[in-house]
Amino acid sequence: MDLNLRGKNALVCGSSKGIGKSAAIELAALGANVTLVARSASIMSELVRGLDQRLGQRHDFLAADFSDTLELKKKVRGLTSGKPIHILVNNTGGPPAGPILEASTDAFLDAYTKHLIASHLLAQAVVPGMKQAEYGRIINVISTSVKTPLDKLGVSNTTRGAVANWAKTLANELGPFGITVNNVLPGATNTERLQNLIRQKSDASGQDKLRVMEAMQLKIPLRRFAEPGEVGAAIAFLATPAAAYISGINLPVDGGRTPSL
Repeated sequence: MDLNLRGKNALVCGSSKGIGKSAAIELAALGANVTLVARSASIMSELVRGLDQRLGQRHDFLAADFSDTLELKKKVRGLTSGKPIHILVNNTGGPPAGPILEASTDAFLDAYTKHLIASHLLAQAVVPGMKQAEYGRIINVISTSVKTPLDKLGVSNTTRGAVANWAKTLANELGPFGITVNNVLPGATNTERLQNLIRQKSDASGQDKLRVMEAMQLKIPLRRFAEPGEVGAAIAFLATPAAAYISGINLPVDGGRTPSL
């Protein structure tokens, strides 16, 4: 099985923490040169020094705010003018929780900008280099809500579904060039966002956080939350030559929680 990413350049969004950080670590471990993308330059500077560099790799970072799409576009085009990006991992923090009828139109516009529009601009910037290099992997980290909407995550459910359909369309268009596009759907993963959701459920129900957490885990066949590295490993696999014939899919990494195939 060919898992070697030596000589490949990866752009990993939302990589200052959680799943994005874990994906960057896994890609570097397979030999890729990784560019971290997030808002905090100080955090990313520290993370770059900790990435695997045994194979003569060179890692760097790009400080960017996904709500400022014009600035994001300019920065990424500056990056791609110096090197091709072979692997793009689209990943950013989820929208705030809440019932869909209570969501403002601004909340939808903000989520679409940070998730759908930002991913689209990044794809437009990197695909020409992928075509020239004859190697391309676009991996979008979204949610199992594209299969089954999750309670009280109305804005997220709506936005994730849009990204999933955008990705499937893109996979169809880029297939003739050997470029794959896939979605990774994390379930409940032990990240800062999950802890915030547990806290909100605890406050709303009056239940102890431990009981809320146990109730959530009982809905997962594996009876535990995922660790970020387990999702990062799935992302890294889809980036490798071994995954060359996998495209246009939604891959749940959820311990079996999603109640549909």
